[in-house]
Amino acid sequence: MTQCAFAPWNDPEEKPLIQFRNVSKRFGDFTAIDDLTQDIFEKEFFALLGPSGCGKTTMMRMLAGFDAPTEGQILIAGQDMARVPPNKRAVNMMFQSYALFPHLTVWDNIAFGLKREGKDSETINARVDEMLRLTRLAKFAKRKPHQISGGQRQRVALARSLAKAPKLLLLDEPLGALDKKLRQDTQFELMDIQEKTGTTFVIVTHDQEEAMTVASRVAVMDEGRIVQVATPDQIYEAPNSVYVADFIGDVNIISGRAKTQGDKVAVLWAEAQPDILGTTSKSFSDGQEIHFAIRPEKVGISPDEPADAQNKIQGKVLDIAYLGNISTYHVELPTGHIIKAQTANTRRIARRQITWEDPVWLSWTDTAGVLLER
Repeated sequence: MTQCAFAPWNDPEEKPLIQFRNVSKRFGDFTAIDDLTQDIFEKEFFALLGPSGCGKTTMMRMLAGFDAPTEGQILIAGQDMARVPPNKRAVNMMFQSYALFPHLTVWDNIAFGLKREGKDSETINARVDEMLRLTRLAKFAKRKPHQISGGQRQRVALARSLAKAPKLLLLDEPLGALDKKLRQDTQFELMDIQEKTGTTFVIVTHDQEEAMTVASRVAVMDEGRIVQVATPDQIYEAPNSVYVADFIGDVNIISGRAKTQGDKVAVLWAEAQPDILGTTSKSFSDGQEIHFAIRPEKVGISPDEPADAQNKIQGKVLDIAYLGNISTYHVELPTGHIIKAQTANTRRIARRQITWEDPVWLSWTDTAGVLLER
């Protein structure tokens, strides 16, 4: 999905499909969702991302109608859902376990909801055939769930969920049971199907890579609140807090005190170490606590001192993780800090240029990292 072309959240004329308005959900003394306000737009692939217990599944269950908010309103297409039972909502939910009927064929599993609605056989046949084509399952139509693979079962559950043409499809950790390679392939299939059907998808996941791959926007959650909502590239390149920076991808974080230097900000972080220079549109006052976050792939590593780097620090290689396409170097600084630097393995290596215990220089530009207040 091209984010530049598809950005209804930036259009003041666009009406949201889903509106959470000051929604709280409490279970006894425990607050699962804390005064949450959020809009989700039609045709979005919206990801709720966060660790276990952050409230993302509670949000989804309230959308589906399984739980009612303690306070606040949830609107779908402008209608308050407070008194609308789950089976009367234009919403379908796909569970991690897929919940297929083992005694029914793939075809009958997909047709199940349509039959319950009392649709005529011509409509059912046409719709099921369409879903089989969409999910590339036509040749498995007569098989039972135990006769197909995990990835295919996942597609059957998806086809069954989409058969009733819901306005909104909720996916709760839908790819959790698949192995890594299959999960990656299925992510692209999901995006493809979502784009073809135009259904709004809301996915709950704790897998940041999954959220970053499939979503038009990602909402990072912590303790019942949404801490940042943005497109995947914005979440990665411009996190609004140490929590978000740390939750998404690999990151180095150095904390210190701010010192303004013209249009730049210096981070005073250790005695006898050069200040870290960064560029930011935020204003920091001198002496204020500041956190510098930089991704490992933006840190250069070399055995020789770089001549004209804006930031450079000397250290010693402590560890090397070789991941095939990239190598990650864990470099210990004289202060005890460990900084990760990453290089792409573009050529086949016969011998490493940098190895364990080597003294090295780390360097980066003043725009490579993000300066954060919290």
